[in-house]
Amino acid sequence: MIALYVILAVLALMLANGIFLVRQQQVAVVQRFGRFLSMRNPGIQLKIPFVDRVAGRLSIRIQQLDVMVETKTKDDVFVKIKVSVQYMVLREKIYEAFYQLEDPHAQITSYVFDTVRAEVPKLKLDDVFEKKDDIANAVKNELEEAMNTYGYGIVKALVTDIDPDDEVKQAMNRINAAERNKTAAEYEGEAERIRIVAKAHAEAESKRLQGQGIADQRREIARGLEESVNVLNKVGINSQEASSLIVITQHYDTLDAVSENSQSNLILMPNSPATASNMLNEMLTSFAASSQLGDMQKQAQAQENKSEEAQDREGDA
Repeated sequence: MIALYVILAVLALMLANGIFLVRQQQVAVVQRFGRFLSMRNPGIQLKIPFVDRVAGRLSIRIQQLDVMVETKTKDDVFVKIKVSVQYMVLREKIYEAFYQLEDPHAQITSYVFDTVRAEVPKLKLDDVFEKKDDIANAVKNELEEAMNTYGYGIVKALVTDIDPDDEVKQAMNRINAAERNKTAAEYEGEAERIRIVAKAHAEAESKRLQGQGIADQRREIARGLEESVNVLNKVGINSQEASSLIVITQHYDTLDAVSENSQSNLILMPNSPATASNMLNEMLTSFAASSQLGDMQKQAQAQENKSEEAQDREGDA
């Protein structure tokens, strides 16, 4: 009876040692007496108890390794760059992946450090931000060439973070702010120039219209005076008397307009009829003098023209 229990225990132990499970997206490496025997796929697998053993398991999923590299740019700025490498074990090279590399993470990290520190010192800090895809492609190409030999395929390499020193970032922010302030000042200056030009155009147009209005006003006044003189001439009043009457009338109209404005300051001006008559006589005298001066200038110009014609004839002779 005891022997039966012993036999059953031995069979149970052998059965437990001879059956093992491989999970999905994994590959098991089986060795016999320390030598590679086979690769086992997902599912329930059998092996010879105490002869074969599972040496290890490899995941064939896509894995990611994040590597933080500190290096210096071409303009002597130290920067930390985070590179994320996505890789996987190649099914056709599981043997190489298991037996040739003891620590694939360390191997990948070394290549990332080497590539980043070779590429970034060629670039200025601003170019590092603009050409991060070029850095990632360089890392991917370098890793593919090296890691395919060891059974690992590189799916993607990404530069996920670029972190300069805090003082450098503050300086960059100040430069950016100064540039934006400069642009804002340029736009404000242009807006002020446009306002000034528009105001000048408006003032010029206003003065032009004002001058046109004054000219029209004086034209209408002259037409009205002409009509008034003609009306007075029809009732037996000559032109000089009519002019005197019009001047006196306008003189008193002016006094009436000034007196109607209660807010005006005190104005002292002569208001006798003789004053208007004197004003008219002075105007007529000035008109006569102007007319005589114009006649004299015309005579002098005519005499000068005759002299020039005589000289021209003598020269022809």
